[in-house]
Amino acid sequence: QVQLVESGGGLVQAGGSLRLSCTSSGRTFSTYTMGWFRQAPGMERELVAAISWGGSMTYYAESVKGRFTISRDNAKNTVDLQMNSLKPEDTAVYSCAIQRVRYGGVSSTDYAYWGQGTQVTVSS
Repeated sequence: QVQLVESGGGLVQAGGSLRLSCTSSGRTFSTYTMGWFRQAPGMERELVAAISWGGSMTYYAESVKGRFTISRDNAKNTVDLQMNSLKPEDTAVYSCAIQRVRYGGVSSTDYAYWGQGTQVTVSS
């Protein structure tokens, strides 16, 4: 059974930073591309960042490029999202996710499992 557990959300002022972490279990973590999604109230869930199974390739939504950094540690089965220069529009529930198939591309949106999510609130 796949489990994804996020941590690190919270309340921060605009311009501040947060680091989210996700721990995965139940799959061979090192063979799956991982992603971070976010969903704001009344909005569709969007893929914010993704990192390939080996960590060599990444994808970022235009809205977060240059501010967010995704990384992974395959020895610890973790994927992190470092968020800098946060803006009020970054406020959302952030969830990590694992792709459906092994060795998928970072631009794919074919994800199979999501964590419960962690709230990130950025005040102006």
